[in-house]
Amino acid sequence: MKIGDTRPVSTTSSSTQRERGRAGEAGGVGAGRLVSDSASIMGIPEAEITPAVRDALMALMGEVDRLRRDMTAMQDRLREAEQLADRDPLIPALNRRAFVRELSRVIAFGRRYGEPAGLVYFDIDNFKQVNDRHGHAAGDAALHHLTKLVLDNIRETDIVGRLGGDEIGVILARADEATAKAKAAALAKLVAERPLKFEDKELPLSISVGAVAFTGEDEAADALARADKAMYEAKRGEE
Repeated sequence: MKIGDTRPVSTTSSSTQRERGRAGEAGGVGAGRLVSDSASIMGIPEAEITPAVRDALMALMGEVDRLRRDMTAMQDRLREAEQLADRDPLIPALNRRAFVRELSRVIAFGRRYGEPAGLVYFDIDNFKQVNDRHGHAAGDAALHHLTKLVLDNIRETDIVGRLGGDEIGVILARADEATAKAKAAALAKLVAERPLKFEDKELPLSISVGAVAFTGEDEAADALARADKAMYEAKRGEE
């Protein structure tokens, strides 16, 4: 039967009726099997589909499948673009915008659950001299070296970001101020013990570090300002 065929059942020939009767006498299975085994495309029995309609449906199904693949690829590219937009172009760390966003998120978490977090803020001492004496490639290498040391010595839940120039920030999840200061001192000691190997030279590095704790009562800008101030006070104390 084709789509749209409305012939009444009474017009079925007697021979067809006899064949149906014999199929029923063979266990009542044949007629049901004929129905259940018939193929369908998009819910339409194959026997009711003309070749032209079949081709159109197959083309439509292929187009739907292609659109799904394109959508998946577009979503993957969008996620990749978002990740790139959050990364610093030079070192494996968040850029300032993404770091401040994460800091705000951690503050909101602290506001809800009453848990403090730590913020470490540091820069490389005499960084300009590294660039002037050894070139900007050495300065870039120093930033990479420092970032790797930090990433290798913090938890996966902690967050590293470049705040500008040679200034690096670290958010320490679930850490009070004593913990943040202890981590800052440990990082400063580690950097002093691990000179930068650049070309055929070893360049000693040191950092000035400030550390504070913050809770849900802080704003991101205020927490950064306090950590920045603590870092510059440490720097002045070393001079």
